[in-house]
Amino acid sequence: MEIATPEILEAPAYWHARWLLERGLALVYLVAFVAILDQWRPLLGERGLMPVPELLATTHRRPVSLLRFGYSDRLATTLAWIGVVLAALVLAGVPQAGPWWLTTSTWLVLWVLYLSFVEVGRIWYAFGWETLLLEAGVLVAFLGPAEAAPPWLTLLLVRWLLFRVEFGAGLIKLRGDACWRKLTCLDHHHETQPLPGPLSRHFHHLPRSLHRMEVAGNHVAQLIVPFGLFLPQPIAGICGLVIVVTQGWLMLSGNFAWLNLLTLVLAAAAFSDGWFTWSPLSVPEPLASTPSGLLLVTIGLAIVVVVLSLRGPVPNLLARRQRMNASHDPLRLVNSYGAFGSVTRVRHELEIEATRAPDPGADGATWVAYRFRAKPGDPTRRPRQIAPYHLRLDWLMWFAAMDPVPTRNVWFTRLLDHLLRADPQLLRLLSHDPNAGSPPTAVRVVRYRYRFASSRERRETGAIWLRDQRQVVVDPVVRASPPSNR
Repeated sequence: MEIATPEILEAPAYWHARWLLERGLALVYLVAFVAILDQWRPLLGERGLMPVPELLATTHRRPVSLLRFGYSDRLATTLAWIGVVLAALVLAGVPQAGPWWLTTSTWLVLWVLYLSFVEVGRIWYAFGWETLLLEAGVLVAFLGPAEAAPPWLTLLLVRWLLFRVEFGAGLIKLRGDACWRKLTCLDHHHETQPLPGPLSRHFHHLPRSLHRMEVAGNHVAQLIVPFGLFLPQPIAGICGLVIVVTQGWLMLSGNFAWLNLLTLVLAAAAFSDGWFTWSPLSVPEPLASTPSGLLLVTIGLAIVVVVLSLRGPVPNLLARRQRMNASHDPLRLVNSYGAFGSVTRVRHELEIEATRAPDPGADGATWVAYRFRAKPGDPTRRPRQIAPYHLRLDWLMWFAAMDPVPTRNVWFTRLLDHLLRADPQLLRLLSHDPNAGSPPTAVRVVRYRYRFASSRERRETGAIWLRDQRQVVVDPVVRASPPSNR
């Protein structure tokens, strides 16, 4: 392995890092825009659960969004398709083959498009990985064309972003739930996380001593290792490798949308070409110097990031009451990050049931459950691998299950109403409609406590999950009647 000495303004020894950053981030953008095409209309479209026109008509803030100029579902779909095409072009390396301004412009258009959706996405787009994707997109926009050396400042800015993601997540854990300090959080987390994956049950049943080691390793990876990202090679690469391994571990243990994949991609900025002697990719010979215009723009970008960092993320990291995920400027250029400052000990799930009985209140009424794409429901169904895809309705159902009164969430009340009307757009977000597209007579909501079956229970019952403590939390709702909570 070669030990590369970074240049002050150019980084000719980081060609592979740029290749991975651009392709990896383009893949995430592609996934994000495909998710918009799949989920936007039923959630935020003109007839969705929380229509964008409703927001635009009631808010006093002017969102930084192309969608506020005469919103229509057709406009939203068109912008999403443009995002899909541009992300696919970057993934194929097309803009990178041109001048630096072409690559930069392509990325900035992707950023503007996705920002347009996030700005009006409300609770459905309030996740930390939305702003992480936006901030990363701005930085990668200034990595330059394929035949030239990438700017060293841009790579440093990517490392600074990665540092804030990891260190912020580590601090929020230490300052949050005591179980992180006691090394006991993973006694519960694999079972109670929002969307468990195919291997989550196996992770949950690991010996508690290994859970302690997992938490301790997490603290090292998030609180100590990030500082090494700013040291010379091979230390920076070793620290990047630790982050790659830990993020890969998290991807195996659960579904966290594209958070882990994107963090793993950002870690590519820590690896010089000496780490890629095995790579079939060939570095252009000779590699051109970084375009002077790009260097000037990158210097300006670095100044902006430093100023915004000192105004928002740095004070937040030092604050006793650290905010977990926060944007500090209207364009979401420099943000604060964190995840799972607290861990739930018990898993509750809401099951929405429907009946077509003429009298829903009768003892003989048959109730059948709707099934979601990934959230636990049928105890015998194995959890699915969804990440890096993001199922927004399934995630929000996890939050709603922790609310004693789920119907005080506007979106949840409207969800019941749309199910009563058998809204075909909404039903596409589910994996099973017990009424096969026909409107039910009534719907109700039942809460259960779920836990992973032990190996013995799995053999005896064939179930992945065991559930109990059944409670009807929303009495039968017929169309045009308000839901009644218990």
